[in-house]
Amino acid sequence: MAKTITMRVDDDTYNLIKTAADGHRRSISNFIEYATIAFLTEESFVSDNEMDEIMNDENLLKSLQQGRKEVKEGKYRIVG
Repeated sequence: MAKTITMRVDDDTYNLIKTAADGHRRSISNFIEYATIAFLTEESFVSDNEMDEIMNDENLLKSLQQGRKEVKEGKYRIVG
């Protein structure tokens, strides 16, 4: 079910959003939803090039494996 949210933005931010929405031929509300989803999707996943870099970095992979091992052994603490 769709939800309604209210947000306050300054005039410069509003004008920037309005201009972008107009450029995409979207309503302001639809553009904010579209831009938010695009941002979150981009931030949540790595590109193929980034993944290749990660998978080819032996030091990083060893460090990640060590971290995973330590978590399984309970050798971690949550810092708040």
